[in-house]
Amino acid sequence: MRAVRGTRRARSVLSTVDATQTPWWQRWSARVRGRLGHEVWLLPGGVLTGLLGESLLPLAVAVVGVPLAGRVRGERQARRERERRSRAVIALCGVLAGEERAGRQPAQALQSAAETGVAVERGLGGAHTGVLAAARFGGDVPGALREAAREPGAEGLVGLAACWRVAVDRGAGLAAGLERLEGALRAERDQEADLRAQLAGARSTALMLAGLPALGLLIGAALGAEPLRVLLHTGPGLACLLVGGLLEGAGAWWALRIVRGAEGR
Repeated sequence: MRAVRGTRRARSVLSTVDATQTPWWQRWSARVRGRLGHEVWLLPGGVLTGLLGESLLPLAVAVVGVPLAGRVRGERQARRERERRSRAVIALCGVLAGEERAGRQPAQALQSAAETGVAVERGLGGAHTGVLAAARFGGDVPGALREAAREPGAEGLVGLAACWRVAVDRGAGLAAGLERLEGALRAERDQEADLRAQLAGARSTALMLAGLPALGLLIGAALGAEPLRVLLHTGPGLACLLVGGLLEGAGAWWALRIVRGAEGR
């Protein structure tokens, strides 16, 4: 017991020493990225562009772009969380089927699955406590499963609730239904992954076209044309910048809307 306490104390001391030896600017950068995300780097980019172009307009655009980029990052994280929860639901069906095949009752199988892995907690999300309580004390497990199915990515729990209802009310085998449900959910997930792979080319093309104006500015600066001065300090340049920015944003939005519509279908 003393050895375990000594090991823990040594780890805490070493982590404290490592934290103090880390440069202050790295700690500050990690703290800012943790709160705001990588979109915070738009601000230094706007400041640098504003200094090069001697204008505050790039900084204003960067300030406006930070919440938009944060929204995109939030949607991406939500999609990843939905995919992780979907995989956890599939794993949960497989674990429950295995426990049922081992001779356990549905409630016992669910409790045993909760004790042996994390698929239950990830698949059921915040409702896993209510589902486990219903299974342990004879509550409405199918109702709790349908409640948990409201979270994005956990829609397969509706099928699990139906299998549970049939197995408990009519005495049918739960393992066979869970295995068929697992196969159907896995096939649906593979189909979605194949669709995303097919749409990856269209998404990459849209992002590449969105970056062409920046490439044009770099080429113009390399040729000595001073594109920032023309765009930020002349009337025609400001008009071209406004119209071009609106067309660029509309084109990127329309292309991503097409891709998202295909993914939704």
